[in-house]
Amino acid sequence: MWLFNSSIGRKVVMSVTGIALILFLTFHCCMNLVALFSGKAYNTICELLGANWYAVLATMGLAFLAVVHIVYAFILTAQNRKARGDNRYEVATTVNAGKVEWASKNMLVLGIIILLGLLLHLFNFWYNMMFAELLPSIHYDAAPADGFGKIITTFSNPIYVVLYVIWIVAIWFHLTHGFWSALHTLGWSGKTWECRIKMIGLIYVTLLMLGFLVVVLAFAFGCAPALCCSAACCA
Repeated sequence: MWLFNSSIGRKVVMSVTGIALILFLTFHCCMNLVALFSGKAYNTICELLGANWYAVLATMGLAFLAVVHIVYAFILTAQNRKARGDNRYEVATTVNAGKVEWASKNMLVLGIIILLGLLLHLFNFWYNMMFAELLPSIHYDAAPADGFGKIITTFSNPIYVVLYVIWIVAIWFHLTHGFWSALHTLGWSGKTWECRIKMIGLIYVTLLMLGFLVVVLAFAFGCAPALCCSAACCA
């Protein structure tokens, strides 16, 4: 099938899976922003998205999309390197090199950073929340549905804060190129729309990543409104 056997087909698969993952990040960001204002509301969402059939099915679907996207990224990178051969470094020094975005030339490195950050994030949250509900007999360091408490604990650690900031910046670089590249592959091309899509992608991805960054820093410095409400309730 051309989607799997041809270079163009693989790029289409990369584009579709990438867009699906961006949509998930949008939902995830909106969910995280709730934690800024209400720990109770955030935990209600965590409970709704706990270990039930639709949440498990959605998790499996996301895992499949992520694996396909990552595998195809490595395949396409290997193909590009093989096709360029010894001239791949020469290409970067040509007259048009200035037009090539830094992110587009370092997508593999950015992808590896994002993958490592994803594994850390899965351990910090998914393992101690949804997985804890699936296997309740195993001891975990927090109540499965207490996502708000998990956020507080995680971002009270400066090392995690730094790692998450690096992760978010890497995702920003990756998506600013990936957003435009995906739509370009799917046919949104042309001089007029190319500039518009790049600008739309830059604004959208920047706002999206700022949402994640605000949550990390607000809890790291203890200035999230929800923390003030919690302290007032406990006083």
